[in-house]
Amino acid sequence: MSQASRLLLKDLLDSGLARVSGEACVRAALVQDPLDGPVRVAAVGKAADAMMRGAMIALGEDFIQGLVIPKSGARHRPLPADDKLNIFPASHPVPDQSSLEAGRALVEFVAAVPPGETLLLLVSGGASSLAEVLPDGAGLDQLIALNQYLLGSGLDIDQCNALRGRLSLIKAGGLLRYARTPRVVGLMISDVRGDDPAVIGSGLLCPRQRTPIPECVPLQWRELLEHSPEQAAGIPPARLQVIASNGDAMGSMVAAANARGLVVHLPDGVLAGDAKVVGRQIGELLKGAAAGLYLWGGETTVVLPSRPGQGGRNQHLALAAAMAIEGCQGISLLACGSDGNDGPGSWAGAIVDGGTLARGAGMGMEPEDCLQRADSGSFLSASDDLLATGPTDTNVSDLVLGLVCAPGGELR
Repeated sequence: MSQASRLLLKDLLDSGLARVSGEACVRAALVQDPLDGPVRVAAVGKAADAMMRGAMIALGEDFIQGLVIPKSGARHRPLPADDKLNIFPASHPVPDQSSLEAGRALVEFVAAVPPGETLLLLVSGGASSLAEVLPDGAGLDQLIALNQYLLGSGLDIDQCNALRGRLSLIKAGGLLRYARTPRVVGLMISDVRGDDPAVIGSGLLCPRQRTPIPECVPLQWRELLEHSPEQAAGIPPARLQVIASNGDAMGSMVAAANARGLVVHLPDGVLAGDAKVVGRQIGELLKGAAAGLYLWGGETTVVLPSRPGQGGRNQHLALAAAMAIEGCQGISLLACGSDGNDGPGSWAGAIVDGGTLARGAGMGMEPEDCLQRADSGSFLSASDDLLATGPTDTNVSDLVLGLVCAPGGELR
């Protein structure tokens, strides 16, 4: 792979991620629309640390107390030492006891805000797993098993979050039932298609009507979810604003590419569906495409085998695309999770090109076998194509960048 192409793709990605930084976006939102008087702040999600940092800076002396529920073990810049700040790291992508403890802390925090103060809730993707309060009759073992099923089910994030909302007292707007103050404001970073507040974080701040349970859901889960309690009606609304999205990151990358003189192409449709199928479709498109930069945003799915290997959906997509562009000169593709994580481990995704398969094969790896076993990470490690971004302070779903050079290596 051309080192120049790799560096260009990473630079463009960095431009997109900077636009949707949790700290910068929260600060900008609170400067543009300031909150009056004392404010208590709760932040939940993969970008919780960064969003809280932005709120503390913007609010200054009006910041009274804060609660942060980030992903346990995540790599973030540390928050400032402050006795007004409580941090409850919790489990993601599968909830555990820490998630229930964080859920109780969140409910207590929300309920403790007096009517004369403002409750500012900062929500980003990952909140579904990080904080939970279960209804009577549901236990931690059921919660864990349901989430493990959903992660490998092939259902999209909207469907997964709708089902999670059925087995929760705080999702689907339920958290707002505990608020005593009418002054509730929600700032959200969206990791879902359409940026619907009822889907972000499984709708912690936005009631939603129940949708039918997909036919593919096994009977054991259908029975549990069909008999789960309905959310109470008449929940007072919060003032909600989506402050960062996949579209914002895409727009920033377009601007950065245009500034470099690149021709940018935005193929129709969002990034969705089976990662292997989508990856091969993208690879085939790039093989016959004009020179320039091609961008996709969204989130694919992977149906996991009983014993999956290494790698996430972006590595799965990248390896499938590498199979399609095998032997092609001047084509490279970057696929990554905007939160800096793609499956287990510290990798964000991968950057592949026409030589990826040869490099992996030279190390004894077979691509189709790796895809079948959901072990794309092992192949891409052998081909030296894995991508690490470090902490990104955001989560706006996935980003895929395809770069096609003209004969002679020119990009336009």
